[in-house]
Amino acid sequence: MDGYELIQNEPKYWEFIRLVRNDPEIQKGFVEVVQITEEQQKNYMEKYNDNYFICLKDGEPVGYIGEIENDIRVAVIVKEQRKGVGRFMVREFMKLRPDSYAKMKHDNIASKRLFESCDFNFVDENDKFKYYKKQ
Repeated sequence: MDGYELIQNEPKYWEFIRLVRNDPEIQKGFVEVVQITEEQQKNYMEKYNDNYFICLKDGEPVGYIGEIENDIRVAVIVKEQRKGVGRFMVREFMKLRPDSYAKMKHDNIASKRLFESCDFNFVDENDKFKYYKKQ
């Protein structure tokens, strides 16, 4: 997409990720709802920085995507949602991490639509989550 770029995460984006992750509107779709402190974020990112990528729009961060044990984490700032940013990130990310999959709560319709639009298919579910994988 024009104006979008997916880059490797680096320490200058750690606080951006934390603020997006802590946004109450965005947290609604996350598996785990917690408020992350600066110290928790620093410790987490020191361990997992290389698993995350930042989406820039005209040089400004608008979202992030990453994976832990192949489970994708993705979030887009509220004002940029429903503009194709998530789709762009997932498609680019899968070129880098093709074994990744999506785990989502049963009622997370936005994530279901996002991953299905990126050619992910339903593969399994349990009482808490649905799982999608690109075939």
